[in-house]
Amino acid sequence: MLTKEEKQEILKDENTGGPEAQVGLLSKKIEKLFSHLKENPKDLHSKRGLLAMVNKRKKILNYLKQKDEKRYNDLVKKTGLKK
Repeated sequence: MLTKEEKQEILKDENTGGPEAQVGLLSKKIEKLFSHLKENPKDLHSKRGLLAMVNKRKKILNYLKQKDEKRYNDLVKKTGLKK
């Protein structure tokens, strides 16, 4: 779970429902859960949650790519998701 300060750092007065904010929050949650799974490899419930978050982020990125290619490219560069 992200703390209030971590969320504020990611959002920075953005539209919290916008795709950029959602992807940012999901990416931060994924990073934290991934580090948890490195220490606890047998935690299958968390692994399932991780996969769900990754799929949700992928759906949001696909939506943004279809609606506005420029915003999608800016977001990918900003977050460093694809190379």
